[in-house]
Amino acid sequence: MKLWSFETDAGASYGRLEDHGVIDLGQKLGNKYPDLRTLLEENGQAEAEATAAADADYRLDEISYLHVLPNARRIICIGLNYREHAAEMGLKFPEHPSLFSKWPDALVGHEKDIVCPKASKNFDFEGELAFIIGTPGRHISVGEAMSHVAGYTPFLDGSVRDFQGHSVIAGKNFQHSGACGPWLTTADEISNPMELRLTTRLNGEVVQDETTAQLYYTVPDIIAYVSQFTPLHPGDVIATGTPSGVGAGRKPPLWMQPGDRIAVEISGLGELANNVVAEAG
Repeated sequence: MKLWSFETDAGASYGRLEDHGVIDLGQKLGNKYPDLRTLLEENGQAEAEATAAADADYRLDEISYLHVLPNARRIICIGLNYREHAAEMGLKFPEHPSLFSKWPDALVGHEKDIVCPKASKNFDFEGELAFIIGTPGRHISVGEAMSHVAGYTPFLDGSVRDFQGHSVIAGKNFQHSGACGPWLTTADEISNPMELRLTTRLNGEVVQDETTAQLYYTVPDIIAYVSQFTPLHPGDVIATGTPSGVGAGRKPPLWMQPGDRIAVEISGLGELANNVVAEAG
């Protein structure tokens, strides 16, 4: 099942994607689950699944994509989780998962513009696999971790490298610098998230191409580690890190610029694509 958040002329909603179109779960289940995060929190996926045969409410061209979870409880990101990426950045590989957080307004949805900031030209791309927590827990074991995953989605971690040198929080949280989507593919449709191919394209040219088998800290490893210091809750988004090929690791560096188009495709999950625009003003 593919779940997502979107907006139409009638306002913001959420739904599921089927071959015959978009089923608006906000219309059908909104009195009980007003948004996708609440659906996950209240374990309403079975009710969403039961709508599969319903008539479509919209065609794809009638909706505008939002970040999968616009009100995500937390957005936790893993840095340096592919050894080749650490090497290209000239950084020592961490002995434990290296974490940072993103703010919700740093992200937009599929086919929404990402913003190249006025304050810097060092605007880099990082294609990633993200997963969304569906079942809460604390001190989760590696063996139990996968039962806490609601699903997976492509993720673009737009990184402003010079500001990242000042502070990771600054470099990773420019407004509308990254993206998440187009939808959450539920965990039952992905037999092994460690066997997915991740490809990032800048203006149609492949700039990153790797499989998630190369992740050093796996999805279960990450869940087990993070849940040691904080409870995990439905609606937490966790991005697993980027493979090699980023712009900062190239000679000369390759930065995103206004007019570019960046796309992150993951097998079984779809493609997240965004145009790059200049910051207004």
